[in-house]
Amino acid sequence: MISDNLKKLNIDLPKAPEPVGAYVAYKIISNLLYISGQLPIESDGKIIKGKIGKNLTLEDGQKASKLCVINILSQAKKAMGGDLNKIKNCIKITGFVNSTDDFTDQPKVINPASETLSAVFGNKGKHARAAISTNSLPLGAAVEIDAIFEVD
Repeated sequence: MISDNLKKLNIDLPKAPEPVGAYVAYKIISNLLYISGQLPIESDGKIIKGKIGKNLTLEDGQKASKLCVINILSQAKKAMGGDLNKIKNCIKITGFVNSTDDFTDQPKVINPASETLSAVFGNKGKHARAAISTNSLPLGAAVEIDAIFEVD
């Protein structure tokens, strides 16, 4: 059961953050749920901001990555009317890492997000992925991650 896995992982899903621009937080087409890029916004509204390799460490980026995926799960829960068990598979995530030109560990930054999805959904949480460096992200965020799920 997904809720049991969340408890075991000590993850308390916050209220799904509202979009910060002129778009929707999620969209369902047929049996696919697309989650817009989620930022590392904590439950108190604080955002992990900065550039990894400059004023943030790899570990800071990993914390941001996990926060992004928690917000993805919150959006998915909202999209599924509160029932994450309607998620059949995580198909793909794309992680954008605000990092310096010489930082090359983007995959290590996004790993905690991938690991969390696998821990929450089991084999259904395993997914295709891209981890991309970028020179800037909205609101100065350290990481942004979007996701595609197969749903019932």
